[in-house]
Amino acid sequence: MDERYAIILAAGKGTRMKSKLYKVLHPVCGKPMVEHIMNRVIEIKPDEIVTVVGHGAQKVKEQLDDRCQYALQSEQLGTGHAVMQAAEYLKNKKGTTLVISGDTPLLTSQTLDRLFEYHQAQNASATILTAQAEDPTGYGRILRDQVGIVDKIVEQKDATTKEAQITEINTGTYCFDNELLFEALAELNTDNAQGEYYLTDIIGILKSKGKIVAAYQTKNFDESLGVNDRVALAQANEIMRKRINYKHMHEGVSFIDPQTTYIDDGVEIGADTLIEAGVSIKGSTVIGENCLIMAGSQIKDSVIEDKVVINHSVIEESTIHTGADIGPFAHLRPKADIGSRAHVGNFVEIKKAQIGEDTKVGHLTYVGDATLGKKINVGCGSIFVNYDGKNKFHTNVGDHSFIGSGTNLIAPLDLGKNTVTAAGSTITDNIEENAMGIARARQVNKENFSKRLPYNQ
Repeated sequence: MDERYAIILAAGKGTRMKSKLYKVLHPVCGKPMVEHIMNRVIEIKPDEIVTVVGHGAQKVKEQLDDRCQYALQSEQLGTGHAVMQAAEYLKNKKGTTLVISGDTPLLTSQTLDRLFEYHQAQNASATILTAQAEDPTGYGRILRDQVGIVDKIVEQKDATTKEAQITEINTGTYCFDNELLFEALAELNTDNAQGEYYLTDIIGILKSKGKIVAAYQTKNFDESLGVNDRVALAQANEIMRKRINYKHMHEGVSFIDPQTTYIDDGVEIGADTLIEAGVSIKGSTVIGENCLIMAGSQIKDSVIEDKVVINHSVIEESTIHTGADIGPFAHLRPKADIGSRAHVGNFVEIKKAQIGEDTKVGHLTYVGDATLGKKINVGCGSIFVNYDGKNKFHTNVGDHSFIGSGTNLIAPLDLGKNTVTAAGSTITDNIEENAMGIARARQVNKENFSKRLPYNQ
């Protein structure tokens, strides 16, 4: 097999996006567009990858890190000019080079592999990835001769009325014989409507030298979508969401309404888990088997083990162990760790806290910077007071303890096993094993007090 190379074009600012964020960094289903492209390119196992950067170069490099070489296009003079910048890495090397845009996030590695295979089978100098479009407006058109051989590509702004009616479009993705590519790049000029070096003009140059130019047509037009504005960005998100949800359904996950379920690329979900409508699952989340994620829940960068129920709650950077149930209206903030069969109820907020197995934190409670053991009951309205305005402090609660309703636990604190706090207490001192802590004023009743109130005068 010939050596494979890839050039990713990621230098454009994307003025039509009307954004401070550079175009290729706009996310589609949780990942920047250029990240999707890099992942697909890596899957076809090229020997070398060069990413051409320009606007936002440093941000793009931070995103892609050391997975490729970088070539700088300091002045944007067209796609041909962008490819020229990769010469220092690839010129004079034998093999096949993929040229792909960083704003086409829906392309699949299967299609790219087929493009390479077709290119080699045709013994072509260049192979264009094409598609049939119901509305080809904005795309370059593929012109073929009377026997169907590719003649050239004409850009929208340079097309005649007749050429503009052609529905086979250029996706902007190509395979080239690498040596012939860089030879032809040296012959490009800017004699066109845009005054730029068009990569598409390479096709005419190769044809004029008697070289074979082929076109491989993808059956799925959606893959050809190039994102140049917010409308196309929304379309790309919609298409990829549908693709992601279908993948999960084929792997045994049930959806009540996949059209209103938003799952990022890379999320893992086990078989026989049920996802209700309006759920959003983001980042690097992993969900186990036989879970129930109820309507309106939001989960991000979390690990959810098997048989967990999440009821209309928000989960961030947390771990929930097997058999636990969360919500409704709970909020797990970063570093919450919920033990097996534990219960976190309505309007409970947990942050940087470990909740032991079979422990219940029922309602209207805040637990922060704490370690709770097994089989603890935390009463309604309890607050783990962890912050003094400058520093945060930790609270430990031993197994089988009972935290009475309305308890304030002023950290740092250690409560031993089997301890009890009386309802309404403000606990400031440690409680030893098997002891009860009570810290509240003695009740005093004032007889006939109501007669002294102004409204009773």
